[in-house]
Amino acid sequence: MENTLDQKRSRLFTILAGIFITNALLAEMIGVKIFSAESTLGLSPANLSILGFTMDFNLTAGAVIWPVVFITTDLINEYFGKPGVKRISYFTALLIIYAFAVIFISIRLSPADFWIDTKDPDGNTLNMDFAFNKIFGQGQRIIIGSLTAFLLGQLVDVFVFQRLRKLTGSKMLWLRATGSTLVSQFIDSFVVLFIAFYGVFTNPQIIAIGITNYIYKFIIAIALTPVIYMGHALIDGYLGKAQAEKISSEAAQKSKGFF
Repeated sequence: MENTLDQKRSRLFTILAGIFITNALLAEMIGVKIFSAESTLGLSPANLSILGFTMDFNLTAGAVIWPVVFITTDLINEYFGKPGVKRISYFTALLIIYAFAVIFISIRLSPADFWIDTKDPDGNTLNMDFAFNKIFGQGQRIIIGSLTAFLLGQLVDVFVFQRLRKLTGSKMLWLRATGSTLVSQFIDSFVVLFIAFYGVFTNPQIIAIGITNYIYKFIIAIALTPVIYMGHALIDGYLGKAQAEKISSEAAQKSKGFF
């Protein structure tokens, strides 16, 4: 029985880690695109007045799938505790660095002549090499800011999650899952912007952008609460209710301290 449980735990961590890593990497890659949330949903611009600036929800495309990272972080937190979250977060950061290193090398490869001048459906000539470099060649400060915010956000998330679990026990899942996400993403929203754009935008502009981004993340975090419960129900069904509670309790015992 114990071997079977160990196998299930191993499979569960592998699945959650795979989902976490895939979406974190994809979010970094597609993050260069900025889209209008209002236009995508067929709504009028928000025109929010924040610190004297008129702000709309113009967001990085990575924000679309980043909620999946929120969910998997909370599930790993619940069943594998701080060691599980730290392990997967550090490993993912290394993979992101590797991915950007590969992209950096790819950008510097000499393009084939026939590939550079490609025609679009209207017959217009496109410089594919310029487009490739523009899309994938993210600035160094943006990369550093994104990685720093990611790791700091993950550490804060696991700390807040486990502190809330210590206060509430196994009850009030919504509080530790949503609460930890709201706190960690508040920090994430401003850390990445200040590292990437300090000196490029004024501080009030950076804060206004951060507030706009956080409003989106706040709404998404609240909206995802039922999905968190669904994920727990699926895992409890897979492991067995009693075994799932045992694993969750063990994870909480291993999650003392911040680092």
